[in-house]
Amino acid sequence: MQTTTYENLLRETVLMDDRFIVMTAENRASIRGLVACLGDRFIDVGIAEQALVGMAAGMALRGRIPVVHALAAFLTMRAFEFIRTDVGISGLPVKLIGGVPGLLSTANGPTHQAIEDVALMRGIPGMHVFCPADEQDLLIGLPHVLANPAPVYLRFNDRPSVIRHDRSFAIGKAEILSRGADVTIVTYGTLFTEACEAQSLLETAGLSVGLINLRMLNPVDKDAILQAATDTSLLVTLEDHFLIGGLFSIVSELLIAHRLPARFLPIGFDRKWFRPGPLPDVIEHEGLSGAQIKTKILEEWEHYAEYRPVQ
Repeated sequence: MQTTTYENLLRETVLMDDRFIVMTAENRASIRGLVACLGDRFIDVGIAEQALVGMAAGMALRGRIPVVHALAAFLTMRAFEFIRTDVGISGLPVKLIGGVPGLLSTANGPTHQAIEDVALMRGIPGMHVFCPADEQDLLIGLPHVLANPAPVYLRFNDRPSVIRHDRSFAIGKAEILSRGADVTIVTYGTLFTEACEAQSLLETAGLSVGLINLRMLNPVDKDAILQAATDTSLLVTLEDHFLIGGLFSIVSELLIAHRLPARFLPIGFDRKWFRPGPLPDVIEHEGLSGAQIKTKILEEWEHYAEYRPVQ
């Protein structure tokens, strides 16, 4: 029995629907096996991300659905104008798959680290942004984002799953793992694993902790965020992205727009890139392990408790 992987699921989709074209800018890590079976429906343009997106837009105008693969840093930054102008303005169904985003870039230095990609992509009107928590979440959401007519930026993430995800998926809807009266952790993508660990440790410490996997950052599940801000004493955002333009900005915008006060702890990158290394070492060095996240949240909780009014 063949194991379901991103490559296998994409192969099935492409072979069942001849509108799909698989493209890459010499980023074949997750799709090596598609070359032989797709023939001229697999196109590698070499290290030329701008040409990649321009070609994809042209094919989309002729009824094709290009699934485009490139390193996230170069896809979102080097080809940004092409994404904005050729794909975004026209609302074309180009699917942009960003490889090794955020902390998954690990051993690569700042030039290859995409920790501003969400800010760039969500700023394009009509662009959907899907950030799966792990491989299982990726496979659950992939058929939905491929079938949707909107352009999509997918932050590729194939980390092993630590939970069984809800298989129901809808564009713009979060996966609410639990609700908490004391703390709610709102996250997406790579650090979901660490968020789960932090939640468990905090509950052991006696707190009621909610956990939300947003899945999509555009459109984002506004109701889930606003409900968490209303129902919990401390709202925590966790992301492997700059605080500016990422989830911290999204939640802040929502709270202001709805005039909703909330005790709020953002955890992410503040105007600096991370030191490259193996993923476990990077996570530990940047203070993003489950235990370190627990400590940050407890410190904020205890500080808040000193000033919390007596009910």
